[in-house]
Amino acid sequence: MSVLARDPLVGFAALLAFFVFGMNELRPLFAAAFPELDRPVFAQDTFVALTLAHLQLVALSSAAAIVIGVGAGIFVTRPSGREFRPLVERTVAIAQTFPPVAVLAVAAPLLGFGVLPALIALALYGLLPILQNTVAGIESVPNSAREAAEGLGMGAARILRRIEVPLAMPVIVAGIRTSAIINIGTAALASTVGAKSLGTPIIVGLSGFNTAYIIQGAVVVGLLAIVVDLAFERLLRHLDRWRAGTMGDARAGTEQIQNA
Repeated sequence: MSVLARDPLVGFAALLAFFVFGMNELRPLFAAAFPELDRPVFAQDTFVALTLAHLQLVALSSAAAIVIGVGAGIFVTRPSGREFRPLVERTVAIAQTFPPVAVLAVAAPLLGFGVLPALIALALYGLLPILQNTVAGIESVPNSAREAAEGLGMGAARILRRIEVPLAMPVIVAGIRTSAIINIGTAALASTVGAKSLGTPIIVGLSGFNTAYIIQGAVVVGLLAIVVDLAFERLLRHLDRWRAGTMGDARAGTEQIQNA
């Protein structure tokens, strides 16, 4: 408990590692809690392999959502794309309203069972927070920073790359954080279409009335979400401090241009 109090990220990461690598050590505990079960610990695959497969699903789907969401967010904040903003936001919002199970049910017969339909469902489900935060982050960049950049002779593309995106990064990363946490929980559904994930013991447990399997899969998914969330929280603290320093430099640059 003292480790969790001093550094929650390290504490929860250690707890996650214990459950992932040492689930078999808990066999006596699960056997005592569920004496009616012949196999109280999921053994069809290792939790190490399931966790790695789960992380791969989340990483790939989140990467696709980041590319599409950030790209669309930047596009609708440019003069040439502002008229498309309502259409883009409505389209992404509609994609968010479709339940992942429904997307999987439609995609699996068309694309086949396995990883691909799961990646499509997860990417669609994770788009909205990234798009919204990208737009909000870029719009939160103070005009003084843009004016300072223009005074230094920067063009629109360079201002976007050197000023707007870096200053908006904490807000964008907050959206990515939300999307990733959503995907960590939702990725468990990928096992319903044959993709390996931490949802596998949960699905097997539900179909076989094995509560121990359900608990084991759910605990690891929950701990994984907590660890990733705490890692993003630490990253955001660093980004906020960096952004505060950068905005101070931008204000100083504006004052110099005004005094020139």
